[in-house]
Amino acid sequence: MSAKVVLIGAGLMAREYAKVLEALSISYEVIGRGGENCKLFSESYPKAIIHNGGIENNLTVLSKFTHAIVATNVINLAANTSALIKAGVKNCLVEKPGFLNPKEAYALNEIMSDSSIYVAYNRRFLASVIKAQQVIKNDGGVLSFNFEFTEWSHVIDKLECPIEEKNFLFLANSTHVVDLAFYLGGFPAELKSYRSGQIDWHKTGAIYSGAGKTDTNALFSYNANWISAGRWVVEILTANNRLLFKPLEKLQIQQKGSVAVNFVEDVDYTLDETYKPGLYLQTKKFLEGEIDGLCSFREQMSMLEVYKNISGY
Repeated sequence: MSAKVVLIGAGLMAREYAKVLEALSISYEVIGRGGENCKLFSESYPKAIIHNGGIENNLTVLSKFTHAIVATNVINLAANTSALIKAGVKNCLVEKPGFLNPKEAYALNEIMSDSSIYVAYNRRFLASVIKAQQVIKNDGGVLSFNFEFTEWSHVIDKLECPIEEKNFLFLANSTHVVDLAFYLGGFPAELKSYRSGQIDWHKTGAIYSGAGKTDTNALFSYNANWISAGRWVVEILTANNRLLFKPLEKLQIQQKGSVAVNFVEDVDYTLDETYKPGLYLQTKKFLEGEIDGLCSFREQMSMLEVYKNISGY
């Protein structure tokens, strides 16, 4: 690969990307803010060149890079991506959802120009998902699907993260599973959404239900209850099979005419067990310019209207 890569961020997610970049034998440099994260990064990857002070104090070094991976916290995603675009870095892979809130999304979209910006929904590249796509194709497509995006509010209550991130948690976290469901089932052409309840840090809703039809005529429904019990789940139904992602990283299947639900055995989970699940293939495709399956920022902007409908933002 001829890509010249800069990794924005030095935290835990950035270190996950570094693990993949080194496995791919890609040289890269890091821009971090300094402090404990940069220290931990250099301990894990002692050969990495690290520029301290954040992107705003390292604009002059950006011109030599062809590709950037933005792996900072959600609060800084849009600002860092904006700085990269203005500095002329045309190819960016930005951690999901790419922005904190709709206002930031619209502002970022205004300056996209001819840049190639992709949002890093790594679960699209899980071994379980790739296997499911083969089954879906063989069965003639998706007939219907359902999904659940329950968040554990009792855990999130205790997290030490900016309140703004909690205020927009659906975008910051729940879209992991919502994106995957619509990636497999089709873009929602019709959607009716309902919300009720609230949490101190999430006033727009805590209980969700809805249904609709995709552009491929698949019917779908969803639910989530952030106050009660639950988990992330996606179920895809074809003419012959029910495909169950529970957890998302493993594929189970129920065949037509049977009540048995079994884990699919002929799936190679090696990459997902060695690296953060989905991250290796996603990063490799981005750097090689194989954009099939990647979530473009334009696609994310289309989905933003769906996300607003579901979340009430």
